Amino acid sequence: MSKFKKMYRDFFSLKEQQTVKFTDADAENAKEVAAAVKDMTADLEKLNAENNDPLLDEAQLVNNLTDYAGHVIYQLRDPQEAMAVAKEIQSWTTKKGFTIIKHEKSKSGRTGYFYFRVGEDPGSESQKIQGYFAQLPELSKFAFKAPRSNNPRRRPSRKF
Repeated sequence: MSKFKKMYRDFFSLKEQQTVKFTDADAENAKEVAAAVKDMTADLEKLNAENNDPLLDEAQLVNNLTDYAGHVIYQLRDPQEAMAVAKEIQSWTTKKGFTIIKHEKSKSGRTGYFYFRVGEDPGSESQKIQGYFAQLPELSKFAFKAPRSNNPRRRPSRKF
């Protein structure tokens, strides 16, 4: 067995592990480090107790869940990522069972628009969509509203 062991060591240039003996100075250093960690833990707990404001635990939602009617407009931080973000959103929505009716991007690529088919439970759908869009780091903001039309609408003629 030692023949194979030696051949293995020679091939991989490995050395035997040596035992390490600790001195009294090492033991004192370990005690000092443990005391410092304990002090830091106590300080962190004190800071957490002082800053435990229940209003800061949850993020404020800009979009009301009742505003959801299938329309989602989003704005990107970097317009060069427009195609990648759109594909990522499309794959997530199809995986979650949403049906995309319409998808548009601006000419600059900075803003985008999705129109989803509203299902049986719009509240649940809006929560899922808002949670997903909120966690995308590429988006600077998004809203549950339809895009403004570039074409001004004619006023209907009044007939008396």
